Amino acid sequence: MKLEKKTMRDVFIERIYERMKKDENIFFLCADFGSPKLDLIREEFKDRFINVGIAEQNLINIATGLALEGYTVYAYAIAPFLTMRAYEQIRVNLSLHAQLKEININLIGVGAGLSYDVSGPTHHCIEDISIMRTLPNIEVFSPSDWVLAQKFVDYSIKVKKPKYIRFDGKPLVQIHERIDDLELERGFKEIRNGKNVCLVSTGYMTHKALKVAEMLAEENITVGVIDIFLIKPFKEDIFFESIKQYRNLITLEEGFINKGGLDSLISGILENKKSKIILKRMGFGDSYTFEIGSRDYLHKLNNLDEDTIIENIKQILKGDI
Repeated sequence: MKLEKKTMRDVFIERIYERMKKDENIFFLCADFGSPKLDLIREEFKDRFINVGIAEQNLINIATGLALEGYTVYAYAIAPFLTMRAYEQIRVNLSLHAQLKEININLIGVGAGLSYDVSGPTHHCIEDISIMRTLPNIEVFSPSDWVLAQKFVDYSIKVKKPKYIRFDGKPLVQIHERIDDLELERGFKEIRNGKNVCLVSTGYMTHKALKVAEMLAEENITVGVIDIFLIKPFKEDIFFESIKQYRNLITLEEGFINKGGLDSLISGILENKKSKIILKRMGFGDSYTFEIGSRDYLHKLNNLDEDTIIENIKQILKGDI
């Protein structure tokens, strides 16, 4: 099977375009942020497409007004600006409102993690999982490929809650082969089964986890890989059943560690289950990266490169960590 490379946002928007043909209840808003596929919606649905300009706070305000009138709304912007510039509006308009009334707003943030690698720390988005999962009544979706992104469209229409959808900004090869095999509500998928060590990742880092697993397989070392895509809500019991065979877990994320991100989600589960599984967290330390370079270069600076991950795994297997 030939694995295709596509951007999550284009696949997602194209699917929304098809749904808008049949469902007049859908609105699409953007903060002066384009996409080749977005031109179709802009041209064909002029009455249901609104460009609010570079004004993410107002994007949330308008989206909330439409959602309170019963519409399904998509609000589209660059991920760090959508989540952090408009955080108060998301908290008050979405998180609080959703506890009192059913509203369906889907925040599409493009540029998760280090997608915009050469744009520097202002455009890096390594805080979003932490700050968005702390808000009650908001779901957080973090896909690793465009197949998951495409699958999520129907879910986003069906589930009448605010959702934060974090898309990588770069074209990525597909990881998951068939849409029908994916259970979004399950929240994760064990892609590779291993012994002793399992890599738990989300978004782009699942690609790196798989690459590491393949490199180690050449040395007859088998590690598990679990891709987490629905970070909130999360089915802790089902997940624990999948990991309890392992002695060690390593979380991989383009985010600050020990700050409420993926590692904190997994750590909380292990604590709740009183598990003896050992957890190692790999991500960013307590500082921003001002150096300019490719994603791989920035990963190497922050000890997230394949060689460092592999070295950590080997040390764990030797009992050094």
